[in-house]
Amino acid sequence: MKPGVRSLGVAESYHATASGEDETTSTLAGVVTRASRVADGFVFGTCTVGGTDVSDAIIDLGKRLDREDVRYVFISGIALSWYNIVDMHRISDALDRPVVSVTFEESDGLGAALESEFSGEELERRREIYRRQPARHELAVNDQTVFVRNVGIAEDEARDVVRAFTPEGGRPEPLRVARLAARAGDEWRTANQTRDG
Repeated sequence: MKPGVRSLGVAESYHATASGEDETTSTLAGVVTRASRVADGFVFGTCTVGGTDVSDAIIDLGKRLDREDVRYVFISGIALSWYNIVDMHRISDALDRPVVSVTFEESDGLGAALESEFSGEELERRREIYRRQPARHELAVNDQTVFVRNVGIAEDEARDVVRAFTPEGGRPEPLRVARLAARAGDEWRTANQTRDG
């Protein structure tokens, strides 16, 4: 892959407040990263912890960036912000880009967890979005294992893209930098809320 090829990586951060209560809003960071590891664009947003708005929030990040040179969208996980389920198909259609979700731990899926945390319409809504998502496949990257889902791109190309954007370790560079940015943004946002409150 050419070193100038760019992708948008999206990751989130939220934590418990000083009073011990969980945040109700999660900070999202979007980072444009070249395959050569150069970051050349940042955007921030929020979504609701335990909500169903993460796909809209990611679409908003991509549209606000308005970068025609971004070829791929990487998302860290499929269930952000306490089971705010990502709709990869919807994001791919809205941004007209292939979407690759990468997770880093083995899992039997979200079915049992969703059933233990939600019921009624809240459960069905999340379950319906989750069932529409593609199955994940295991991928060895730099002697580590990640789990990949892909929409708008063939599985073999998704494997190549993940490897091309992961020069070391097991976390693709767009997601590594987005995770750092989301944490810093969340700390800044929380500190300002505490000071203003």
